[in-house]
Amino acid sequence: MNAYLEFEKPVAQLDERIAELRSAAEGDDVDIASELARLETKSKDLLASTYASLTPWQKTQVARHPNRPHLRDYIEHAFEDFTPLGGDRYYGDDQAIIGGFARLNGRRVMLIGHEKGHDTESRIKHNFGMGKPEGYRKAIRLMELASRFGLPVVTLVDTSGAFPGVEAEERGQAEAIARSTEACLALRVPMVAVIVGEGGSGGAVALASAERVLMLEHAVYSVISPEGCASILWRTADKAPDAAEAMKVTAQHLKRLGVIDRIVKEPVGGAHRDPAATAANLAKVISQELDALVDLPSDTLIRTREERFLRMGG
Repeated sequence: MNAYLEFEKPVAQLDERIAELRSAAEGDDVDIASELARLETKSKDLLASTYASLTPWQKTQVARHPNRPHLRDYIEHAFEDFTPLGGDRYYGDDQAIIGGFARLNGRRVMLIGHEKGHDTESRIKHNFGMGKPEGYRKAIRLMELASRFGLPVVTLVDTSGAFPGVEAEERGQAEAIARSTEACLALRVPMVAVIVGEGGSGGAVALASAERVLMLEHAVYSVISPEGCASILWRTADKAPDAAEAMKVTAQHLKRLGVIDRIVKEPVGGAHRDPAATAANLAKVISQELDALVDLPSDTLIRTREERFLRMGG
């Protein structure tokens, strides 16, 4: 069942009329096929036109959609033979960041990503995708393991930011994020990072400092959330739509600015409407990127990462 966003209300009304028409016609001999076809075409066209002109704030809402696919969905639909590896060997196992060996179209990779969860229980378990120091230290351990075995690293980023709680600060959150970013930059194997939902602040950069950074069409990537920015600049979160526009958080803006390298198309109406198709397309694109990187020398990979980040803002 679709959960409609505020700007999708006209589509929701059409879909409700379609459902009512189907329900009313059950058991009757009345032919409603032509009317149903007309309404369904109208609904699809309206959905396509709506998503073709989303504002940055609307894209932020899509990126946060409760049904948007997360890491577990991509593991199910895009990767094979996933073997999770837990623990940072210092403190514990953070369920907000999950990683392990996997196969992508037959190629062995190290897969690491944020998991937000889909319902109340799983969201609490995964801390809404907000990583703690032990999560980023686990990511470092897995990246070093991948480098040792010559496996490419694939990261799927989807977090509003690293966990800001007192206990995280006590365990060295800032250093863990910095060390994870450093580990990405120093990797001697290919790395492809994809922003699949929200890419928030250092919590995202810590898993996205790769030589190839991709974004799903309706994902967002920013140094702070629009609400946080609005609260600082205007002292009210009500200005979040204005902040989203000013910060250039969308994949389209960031591609033009050179922050990301490629935009991955989503199904019409967003990834949440067809997670399997989104995952299949993402798997194809990541494979293409890895094909172009696997034969490059380690020194070239490291230099490519350094240069791509040094160019930003130039």
